[in-house]
Amino acid sequence: MTCLSEDLQIQLKKGVLELCVLSILSRGDSYGYEIASRLTNGIGMGEGTIYPLMRRMQNDGLVKTYLVESASGPPRKYYKLSQAGRAAFEGQLTEWSHFESAVRKLLGDHA
Repeated sequence: MTCLSEDLQIQLKKGVLELCVLSILSRGDSYGYEIASRLTNGIGMGEGTIYPLMRRMQNDGLVKTYLVESASGPPRKYYKLSQAGRAAFEGQLTEWSHFESAVRKLLGDHA
């Protein structure tokens, strides 16, 4: 039973991962490690999942990248939302709100 619960948690997290990244970037540009750290602290998803997602989001035109020199090593690749990314965030946020509301209604007193 515990294994099923862990699998369910992973699937739920993967389902909202892009929305969470879009939300982070809606507040300002950020670099990969910082995004990964915030996701690790917030929902327990780490670097291994983030970088493939960031590449896909870049390929899909949701984010743009630029380099910033770093005093402590190589330049950092920063991510920023594109116009398409902002639109995707707004759409996903609306969908998430409707979905969350529907699930809460179904759960009723159990939530």
